[in-house]
Amino acid sequence: ATAAVTVTQDSLLNVCMDAKHHKTEPGPEGQLYGQCVLWKENACCTANTSMEAHQDQSYLYNFNWDHCGAMPEKCKRHFIQDTCLYECSPNLGPWIDQVDTSWRKERIQDVPLCQEDCEQWWEDCQDAVTCKVNWHKGWNWTTGEGE
Repeated sequence: ATAAVTVTQDSLLNVCMDAKHHKTEPGPEGQLYGQCVLWKENACCTANTSMEAHQDQSYLYNFNWDHCGAMPEKCKRHFIQDTCLYECSPNLGPWIDQVDTSWRKERIQDVPLCQEDCEQWWEDCQDAVTCKVNWHKGWNWTTGEGE
């Protein structure tokens, strides 16, 4: 017989993903940078990861926000906030999905977004451009950065 596994609501919170830059356990991180400071009391990211999340060309993913020309600052802040949430939040357990890639074993998927945040993101980015249909695949990484 297979033992039933009971997943409680508490077991889905206060956990870090098994991914490239995440700490193994959440904890205080008093020196978080910029928009990541929201998680300083209990974070899955380090201060260095939080600093890199704000760089146009970051070592985190070898990705440049300005890959298709300068991204407006008001638009970029939404992508930085998204990166801070992904890297730092210890409360993403309900949306953690198992994957098997060379750089992570888990990812988040289908995380809800407040309507107000979605509308503001659209408002701030509607005049920005990208030269990619899908940011998740089809990049040329041979130069060391996503282009």
